[in-house]
Amino acid sequence: MGYEMLELATFAGGCFWCMVSPFEERQGIHSVVSGYTGGRKKNPTYKEVKSGTTDHYEAVQIVYNPLIISYKELVEVYWQQIDPTDSEGQFTDRGSSYKSVIFYHNEVQRIEAEGSRLALMESGRFKNPIVTEILPASEFFRAEEYHQDFHKKNPFRYALYRRARKEKSFRGNTGQKTGRL
Repeated sequence: MGYEMLELATFAGGCFWCMVSPFEERQGIHSVVSGYTGGRKKNPTYKEVKSGTTDHYEAVQIVYNPLIISYKELVEVYWQQIDPTDSEGQFTDRGSSYKSVIFYHNEVQRIEAEGSRLALMESGRFKNPIVTEILPASEFFRAEEYHQDFHKKNPFRYALYRRARKEKSFRGNTGQKTGRL
């Protein structure tokens, strides 16, 4: 087997359940893990993160091959999953742990993310300001096992959740669908 240079990408965009599938469907993705990042507590639990007391975000960490899928492409997939104008969470998920953030792992990722956010701001697609933050990556903690691949383990419950999220996305600040859910 040949040598592969793998990289990390980390995105927060509401409930991590809905962030896994859109990425894992892409060529060049080796894994998508649900977890918590950006906070101040080691090994937080879901209950602690959801309470808002740890300052963590629900996020996904992606291991990818940049020779097959670029970081820029990953950022574009990310924008299609969120409402970048919502400062209180995402869709039906409310609270600080559900805010949208791009966590960069190196200077190239920071530049790509900032350029992509600027292009989105200048596109005129949204009437409200883009509030998605771009922050340096910090320690990532894998979420409890029942959160991993939730869409595969609980397809009916996941479908209901996605439907509620999709309905909420149609009420975004543009009067149009805000993401490609």
